[in-house]
Amino acid sequence: QVQLVESGGGLVQAGGSLRLSCAASGRTISSYAVGWFRQAPGKEREFVAAISWSGGLTKYADSVKGRFTISRDSAKNTVYLQMNSLKPEDTAVYYCAARSYSGSYSLNRGNYDYWGQGTQVTVSS
Repeated sequence: QVQLVESGGGLVQAGGSLRLSCAASGRTISSYAVGWFRQAPGKEREFVAAISWSGGLTKYADSVKGRFTISRDSAKNTVYLQMNSLKPEDTAVYYCAARSYSGSYSLNRGNYDYWGQGTQVTVSS
């Protein structure tokens, strides 16, 4: 079993930055693709970014492209989401997810089998 714990969320003003961390325990996730998703109140959980097992391939939602960067540190069994130029519409609970049966990322949340509990990101205007 893999446990994922997100951290780094908080309250920030528009234009600010945050770095989210997704720390895995129980098993190494070095061969797993990992994605970040977010869910705002009253909305469905949506794809934000994903990274392949090697870190060589990344994918971003159009809404965050150029502002967010996903990366991973296999030695620390951790995946990061650097969020710059934050906007009020980025306010949501952010979740990381791991895909244990494939090293290729997916934009579909149904293709991930391990999820963290989420961390709240609030961007004030």
